[in-house]
Amino acid sequence: MNINYTVTERFTKYVKFDTQSNYESKTNPSTAKQKIFSAELVKELLNIGINDAFLDEFGYVIATIPSNTEKNVPIICFCSHVDTSPDCSGENVKPIIHYNYQGQDLVLPDDINVVLKLSEHPDLKHQIGNDIITASGTTLLGADNKAGVAEIMDAANFFMQNPEVKHGTIKILFTPDEEIGRGVDHLDIKKLGADFGYTIDGETLGSYEDETFSADGMQMLIKGVSAHPGFAKGKMESAIKIASEIIAALPNDRITPESTAGREGFIHPVGISGQVEEAQVDFIIRDFDDDKLLKHEDELKEIALKVMLNYPNSSIEFKVQEQYRNMKKVIAKHPKVSEYALKAIERAGVVQKKQSIRGGTDGSRLSFMGLPCPNIFAGEHAFHSKQEWVSVQDMQAAVRTIINLAMIWEEEA
Repeated sequence: MNINYTVTERFTKYVKFDTQSNYESKTNPSTAKQKIFSAELVKELLNIGINDAFLDEFGYVIATIPSNTEKNVPIICFCSHVDTSPDCSGENVKPIIHYNYQGQDLVLPDDINVVLKLSEHPDLKHQIGNDIITASGTTLLGADNKAGVAEIMDAANFFMQNPEVKHGTIKILFTPDEEIGRGVDHLDIKKLGADFGYTIDGETLGSYEDETFSADGMQMLIKGVSAHPGFAKGKMESAIKIASEIIAALPNDRITPESTAGREGFIHPVGISGQVEEAQVDFIIRDFDDDKLLKHEDELKEIALKVMLNYPNSSIEFKVQEQYRNMKKVIAKHPKVSEYALKAIERAGVVQKKQSIRGGTDGSRLSFMGLPCPNIFAGEHAFHSKQEWVSVQDMQAAVRTIINLAMIWEEEA
C-alpha cells in the first residue's frame, strides 16, 4: 500500500495551536481556544472533500467518509481529542524534529535542563534510526492527543485520494476536554451514528487497549469550628488541619499512585482548599475491579471518620461521583472489535501489544453510551510533561493501522 504521508506536517502544525483545557471553567468546551483549532480541522476536512464536516456548539467535530462498497459494513468511528493537559503549558509550542536518532541524550534548547535520556525513556531504544519530535523545553508537545488527530486526518486524506480502496462508512470524531474528564459530556451519540469506534490515543507502538480503570471522584466537605485565634483554646477545630490530618493518615506503601503498578488500584488526593471553618478535599479513586473500587472508597471514609473522632464539634460529608467504568465489560461482548484491530496492527507491520490502561479515555464512556470503543496506539510518550515525544515512524504506523482497520471491516462484512 503506497501512502503519501502527511501526518508529520499536520502534527507539527497542530501542536502550535494552544488547546489546553481548564478544570475550573464552567463553559463547554472549557476553553474557547479549543474551538479555534477544531474550526481549522473542519476547514481541512472540507478541503479534502469531506463535505459534511462540522463543528457544533459544544466543540465536537463530526465528519463522514461515505462508504464506497456495496457490502453492508458496520459504521466505524475514529476518535481523538483536541485538548492538551492543564498540567503543563501548551502555549507557543515549538516542535523540533530530531532526525535519525542514535540513542543520544536529546537536550531541549529552550531549557537545557530538560533532557530526554535513553535510560529514563526505555521506549527510545526501539527508535534508533527514527525521527523523534519533541517540544523545545518550555512546554509540553501535545502529542497527547494531536498525534491521534493528525493520524486520523492523514488516513482520511488517504481514503479521499484513493477511492479504489474499499471501505464502509467511516465517522470521524474530535472531542474537547478529554483531559479534564468531560470529553463526551455533550456528545449526541445518535447524531454520530456509528456502530463501533476506536480512540487513537495510546502510547507504545503496537499497543491495543481494551480495558481501563473504573473511576470515581470523592469530595470531602469538612465543617470545622472557627474562633478568634487569640481566644481559641478549647474552641477552635480547624477544617484546614482536619483535612491535612486525613491526607497524612493515608497509606504511603499501598493504594497510592506512587506505590502501585499493573492492575493495582489507588486513592489519590488531587485538591485541597478552604478556611478554618470549612475545607474541601478532592480525591480520585481507581481500580480495574468495581468491587475493589468500592472497597477503596470505604477505606478512605474509614480513615476520615477515624480522624473526625478527635473533633467532636466538627462534621464531614462525602460526595461520590462516578467518572467512568472499565470498558472491557462492553468490548468483551463484541469480539470482532478487538480481533480486527489486532489484525490491522499486524498488517501495518507492527507487533501488537494487547494491554490495559492505568487511566481512561473517551472510549471508556463512549463504550457505556452504546459505542464499543477500545484504544489504539498514537505513539505519544511522556505526555503531560516537557519531555513529551513521539516518532514520525510510529505515527506513520498508526496511519497504516487506521487504514487497514477500515479495510478489514469491509473485507469481513
